[in-house]
Amino acid sequence: MSTHVSSAASSPAPGDPLAALAGLEGVPDSVEAVRKAVDRIYGHRVMRRRAMEVTAEAALRGARGSAALAGADWALEEVRRRSDFSQGSEDRTVGAALRLTAEAGQLLSVWRQSPLRVLARLHLLAAGGTGDDGEVGRPRLAGEPVDEPLIEAPLPGAVEMSGRLEGLAGLIVAGGSAPALVTAAVVHGELLALRPFSSCNGLVARAAERIVLIGAGLDPKAICPAEAGHAEQGRAAYLAAFDGYLSGSPQGMAAWIAYCGRSIELGARESTAVCEALQRGAA
Repeated sequence: MSTHVSSAASSPAPGDPLAALAGLEGVPDSVEAVRKAVDRIYGHRVMRRRAMEVTAEAALRGARGSAALAGADWALEEVRRRSDFSQGSEDRTVGAALRLTAEAGQLLSVWRQSPLRVLARLHLLAAGGTGDDGEVGRPRLAGEPVDEPLIEAPLPGAVEMSGRLEGLAGLIVAGGSAPALVTAAVVHGELLALRPFSSCNGLVARAAERIVLIGAGLDPKAICPAEAGHAEQGRAAYLAAFDGYLSGSPQGMAAWIAYCGRSIELGARESTAVCEALQRGAA
């Protein structure tokens, strides 16, 4: 696990550094705001009858958002219309994002026992058919390049990356009392920082964030796509918040967690609009 995750907490709980992050200034407010936003959409009258439709639409919008951050900023209707995503690099990025959102919810039981297996599966889904087969579905080795143009932060060496990845997996398996928002934000941020695979790390990080939110019970039906919220806030805001995570300071970590919380709130707002459209018979 990253050393800055534990150092950001003023009074780390023994064996549960993520829970200590929940006490950083502003984080309790973010956790409460997210809970209220999620509760509102789950209480919408449309969810009682048409939850599966809302879930499907949320997955589409989440995939579009994640792909946009990865450089394929397509209109939602274009994503909806397409059936072939094999032609160009943007097509493949959108196809990868769609595959990840489609399968994320099916990996929950494995995630709780073996997060590294799930991450390998996510990379296999995202990178399927691209690159050297020997690099797909496994963490990078020393000297192997990483294709992740959005993130320009220094790349940890393979040994450091491997150790931190094992530490992150250990925290997930051990569980703890940290709110889902905090755990999801740390998983997302740490995977972006480590970039453990040769490609598609941003897509994988955002899919892992989705898995945490579903598995922790905050968003069990996956109707609050944080990816859509990340995209709505824009690349500049995404990178500025991520810089806070990289800093390891209490303020930076709190800002990253708050940013991720705001993304979930925006995702909930997206699905509220979907519910209202369904209610009007417009979608």
